[in-house]
Amino acid sequence: MIPAVMPTYARVDLAIERGEGCWLFGGDGRRYLDFTSGIAVTALGHCHPHLVKALQDQAATLWHCSNLFRIPGQEKLAQRLVDNTFADTVFFTNSGVEAMECSIKVVRKYHDDTGNPGRFRIITCGGAFHGRSLATLAAGRQEKYLKGFEPMVEGFDQVSFGNLNEMRAAISDDTAAILVEPVQGEGGIRVGSVDYLKALRQICDEFGLLLMYDEVQCGVGRTGKLFAHEWADGAAKPDVMAIAKGIGSGFPVGACLTTEKVAKGMTYGTHGTTFGGNPLAMAAANAVLDVVLAPGFLEGVQARSKVFRQRLEAIAKKHPKAIDEVRGSGLLLGIRCVQPNGQMVDALRAEGLLAVGAGDNVVRILPPLTASPEELEQGAQMIERAAAKQAASAGSA
Repeated sequence: MIPAVMPTYARVDLAIERGEGCWLFGGDGRRYLDFTSGIAVTALGHCHPHLVKALQDQAATLWHCSNLFRIPGQEKLAQRLVDNTFADTVFFTNSGVEAMECSIKVVRKYHDDTGNPGRFRIITCGGAFHGRSLATLAAGRQEKYLKGFEPMVEGFDQVSFGNLNEMRAAISDDTAAILVEPVQGEGGIRVGSVDYLKALRQICDEFGLLLMYDEVQCGVGRTGKLFAHEWADGAAKPDVMAIAKGIGSGFPVGACLTTEKVAKGMTYGTHGTTFGGNPLAMAAANAVLDVVLAPGFLEGVQARSKVFRQRLEAIAKKHPKAIDEVRGSGLLLGIRCVQPNGQMVDALRAEGLLAVGAGDNVVRILPPLTASPEELEQGAQMIERAAAKQAASAGSA
């Protein structure tokens, strides 16, 4: 008999009862260091006081208001995002996949409005994950997610991540845009180099294409910059960008950011949402930016993540039978395992640390951006103990 909750997840038999900062408390009576962060979602950890107060205050005032009316929280958040990014305008959604769908529509509408309705194809990269709608499944082209949902939505081509020769060769008269995650999360914490992102910007300018970034997982401070592409110092700005996850730190919020030039066609009736940009979501996201944009916050993420990564690299060097490589940027880190990554996830949970798998046999290590040096060191010690046990079991096999 099918359970009441549709069985689409391979759930761990652990019920989470409450959270506090970097810690989760399970129904098994144990306390766990949460280095999943809800898969890069809870940027400020659990029950951050500023976020809790903002939501409580808003909940006592107004939960929902149709987008048929002005929503002051939207106007405030949009202006803050415009002031701190490449963008001129923002459309708010409930999730990353909705932000991606909006981004795809923006690209198609731009080319249609500029006299090129035949330019609708988008080039994506192998290993990408852009969501689970039919369009974003086609964009990611991962067989394990597509199986059973064919025929695949038309309009997407794919090349190898990081391969500029393949990218150029894939461009046709129908090509509208290039879509890339500056850091692939689900694909195995693979970082697009600054030179790669700069070259994509140059290719788009050369061929009249739009550059789209999916910063749903790698954005909002996760790499130590507000957005990952900013490591290119302005030389790899996108035309369109989808964000979500960390911007709400656990409250469902997403957004499509774009320039005035590209968004001119997005006029009355071209797109809409019932719940996107509701007052509760805007209160949460504005509270997140209060913290993330505060002086010194991102610099602190950079400093702490540098020490933490060095620690992980030392563990990998000490236990090469367990960890093959450490990769990533900021607090979006991955350890590539020698043995199946699911075994490492289980070993870490036994030590009291929660982590999540990814492609390429990687385990994602995603501490909250608010994790202290002491908590990061505690996590490193748990990872070291798990790696030692993994190495020992490999040696005795």
